[in-house]
Amino acid sequence: MILLLQIISGCLLLQLLFALWNTTRLPKLGVVKRAVHSISGPPLIQKGVPRLSVLIPARDEADNIAACLASVLACRSVGWDFEVLVLDDRSSDGTGELAAATGDHRVKVLAGRELPEGWLGKSNACVQLAEAASGTWLLFLDADIRLRPEALEAAILTATAQGGGLVTGFPWQVTRTWLEKLIVPLMNFTIICHLPIPLVRGSKDSRFVAAHGGFMLIHRDSYSRSGGHAGIRAELVDDMALARAVKISGDPVTLANVVDYTEMRMYHNAQEVWKGYRKNIYAGLGRRPLLLLGLLTVYTMLYVLPIVTLTFACLANQGTLTLWALLAALLGIAIKRTSDASAKQAVWLCLLVSVSMLGLIAIAISSWRGAKVGQGYEWKGRWYR
Repeated sequence: MILLLQIISGCLLLQLLFALWNTTRLPKLGVVKRAVHSISGPPLIQKGVPRLSVLIPARDEADNIAACLASVLACRSVGWDFEVLVLDDRSSDGTGELAAATGDHRVKVLAGRELPEGWLGKSNACVQLAEAASGTWLLFLDADIRLRPEALEAAILTATAQGGGLVTGFPWQVTRTWLEKLIVPLMNFTIICHLPIPLVRGSKDSRFVAAHGGFMLIHRDSYSRSGGHAGIRAELVDDMALARAVKISGDPVTLANVVDYTEMRMYHNAQEVWKGYRKNIYAGLGRRPLLLLGLLTVYTMLYVLPIVTLTFACLANQGTLTLWALLAALLGIAIKRTSDASAKQAVWLCLLVSVSMLGLIAIAISSWRGAKVGQGYEWKGRWYR
């Protein structure tokens, strides 16, 4: 067991070094290498900013849509303009009426068409928004996103410097209930620990992508070349599918740090966390059972076994075993803290990394089972398989 813990500690040390390096490679929204000024100045106006369309697909978002629109409309846009299109995707809670009640001339509410056969709901909503948009750049936002006043200018600065393609990022996640705190920050953990961030932009390999559907800024031409949401109409994890399509079409993809400009609360209770992650985990791995099994085995060995061993070693008063188990556990905690720091999560959450991994493992097994037995996944009144 001591030899096994030594191997685990070595692997965790390498993982920690990679995570520390990887966090320094994540570009910040609104900061480009050629810029010698901040977004508070007037350079965007001088260069001439193309029109921006903010596109919000909304299904039963009565609790979110007003606050989302208020944050978007409060964004600074000196010398340039933007439009806001909301697609009321056949909501039953008055979402469309609440969106229309803003009274702002920049907001237009569209009535969603019936879901066609072979389409998934969000892609169907997004393709309708893109059809109605007049902007050169299309910013797809989820209704639970909240923008800071400088967010749109920062996004446009990054986008125009890139020239085309896709800019995306993981918003700051607001978490309040226990399962939210344990599971939601693992999105960022996965990216920081496994995806070499420079390769998202620097490699043409479509496997090196990451995206968050809550914040997707794409050039209209790139959207057309990639096939847009019509090309990924049946993909359950639509954000990753669109990012891959953009890369395959030859356009650049940038994964940026957007936590300073965006925030969201994806889920509001344990049931929503379970359903949301259950829907996405297995599909996000390409429905490959061996990959899922390998990943869960590695997570168990690296982040759960050291804590279990440490507990039993302390009870059995085995000094050497205790020290090696403690070292492995501390390395795991340090990795989680590195990830949480980049996502601006609470410091103490890293201490529960083993509990987080056990929760993730349970949801992942349920996600696999949902596909294996043909049960599928329920989300917002629709079933997906």
